[in-house]
Formats: sequence, C-alpha cells, structure tokens
Amino acid sequence: MRGRGWLVPALVLGLSGSVAMAEIKREILTYDDLIGWEADDHAAGLAVFAETCGDMEGAEWDALCRIARTGPPARDFFEMFFLPVRVYDEAPTLFTGYFEPELSGSLEPDARFRFPLYAVPPDLPEDGPWLTRREIEEGAALAGRGLEIAWVDDPVALYFLHVQGSGRVRLPDGSLLRVGYGAANRQPYSSIGAELVARGLFEPHQVSADVIANWVRKHPEDGRELLWTNDSFVFFREVNEVPPDRGPLGAMNRSITALRSIAVDPAYVALGTPMWVEKDGSGGFQRLMVAQDTGSAIKGPQRADIFYGTGAAAGRAAGRVRDGGRLIQLLPIQQAYALVEGDGR
Repeated sequence: MRGRGWLVPALVLGLSGSVAMAEIKREILTYDDLIGWEADDHAAGLAVFAETCGDMEGAEWDALCRIARTGPPARDFFEMFFLPVRVYDEAPTLFTGYFEPELSGSLEPDARFRFPLYAVPPDLPEDGPWLTRREIEEGAALAGRGLEIAWVDDPVALYFLHVQGSGRVRLPDGSLLRVGYGAANRQPYSSIGAELVARGLFEPHQVSADVIANWVRKHPEDGRELLWTNDSFVFFREVNEVPPDRGPLGAMNRSITALRSIAVDPAYVALGTPMWVEKDGSGGFQRLMVAQDTGSAIKGPQRADIFYGTGAAAGRAAGRVRDGGRLIQLLPIQQAYALVEGDGR
C-alpha cells in the first residue's frame, strides 16, 4: 500500500518510536514463549505468507515457500521450519494502525466534486524537492494538463488519502476506482497534529485523525492554511488490476490483508517474513501476521504498523492504535541461529 508509508499516528504527532544508533539485541525464543500462539488461526497466517513468499530472496525461503504453497498443516509448518527471534533495542515496542480510505468522487468535476487527485507529472524532477503543497494547490502548475485521475468532494478526506498513500474512490454509479502511490514532491513531511498542539489548540493526548478532520471542517480558511503547513504532496496512479474484494498493494506489490499484514522497518525485517504480534492495549490481540509493507514513520526493530482494512470503520480502528507489546520474527532455523550468533542476515 505504501512505497510512501505514512500513517495516522505519524500524521497526528509525528512520532516514530525509534532511537538512533541504538544497540541491537537478538534472542531466540521457543513457541512456548509466544503468548497465545496455540490459539491463533495459523492457517490464515500461512495463506498470507504464501501470497508473497515467492518474492523473497534466498534458497531457504524458496524451499519453504514451495512447501507453504502445498497447504501443509499450518501450525506444524511454522514450528517445524522456523524459530521465533526477538530483535530489539532500548526503544519500547510501538504498534500503530493504518487503513485504506474510501472517498466519494467522480471522473468529471462539478459543483460537488471539486478537489482533484493528480497523476504523476511527467516533468516531476527525479531528484530534489519540487513545489510545496501550497504552491501546487494555489498555483497553476498542474491545471489544464489532463493529470486529474478523479475529483472528490472532501479536501480533508483527500488530505488523509495523501497521508495513507492509497485508497479507493466510489463513483456516482457505485463502481470503485482504486488509486495507489505514484510519487511525491519530495518536500519534507510535517505533522499537522503537532502543529495544532504547538498553536495551543489541543493537548497531545487529545489529537486524533477525527479531531483534526473536525477542526479543519469547522474552520475552512484556517483549516486550509493548516493543511498547507505540511509541504509534502502525493501523486497517484490507478491500480485497477487489484479486484475490489482484495486489499490494496503493499510494498511487495501484492495485496495486503486486514489484520494479517503489517508494515515494518526493512532495515531489521525482510519483507515477506512471518511475524508474531503481541499487541497490548484496548483491543489487544496475539496473531501471526506477515511483514508485507513499509512506512517512512516505521523505524526500529520493534516498530510496526498494522493494516486494519478499508473504509471509515477501519480508519477509526486504526486511528486509535498506539500500543506496546512484542514483535517477534519467525525465521528459518539456520538463518535464526546465524543472526543471533552475529553472522547477520
């Protein structure tokens, strides 16, 4: 879904939960150490792993992927061929959530649908920053060039679409247009939630995606200025090869699955790796998931963003998540021992 990788909590407060230059520690666990392991639906986790394991590099992964795709007993498969490995530093574990927005829109502009989703400009420079969000929306750099993919009726929802990086547009006839991240203007991202706190309008614990949206809608002029404090701007592409009943594309260019796919820091976790998630807090759970996405705000070995699905309900659920717990990789046995012994991956 990302290539971009922004998330609602990053929008709100701009916190990554990582500590620079921290000492990385690694330990091999047993399956008895995993809270709730025996109670999970391992077959659901195996099905998601099988979706992307063919894109992983290395002979070990190739062999395991072939076995996974034969449909073995799921729990036995993981316990026989993988070891749980906890990779961590002094930063606490942090889980957040993200989702795929659904907006109301049209392929033609009118009095209601006035706010465009733009495709990537052909003259977007390959390096360095381009125009800011304000300059793009106030100016004429994109107007009249046929770059509009669709028009939507809510500038705040459109902003959140930029933050999430991909989503769906429901057209007047009920059909769906799926869009994904195409490129960005490479301007620095800044948190509008943090800006509201800095202005003294809210306390940090009060800020959420809903609070931001309501404030902008109640103060349209000041709200527009608030959105412009974030210079970053996203361009989209149509992703209609993905059926509506499937999840959006993740960083592995495969559909991701609600509550089975997570975004991770690829500096510490290879994309496609099975992960054991123990999320604390309200709505806490323990579940076998798969690292299939990335995010610019996802930094550190104990940092993950949980995909909650599509639409408003998924967005509300994702926006409430800011929890601790444990994040554990399931690695092929030899790879696990090599990593812990310091041979690296």
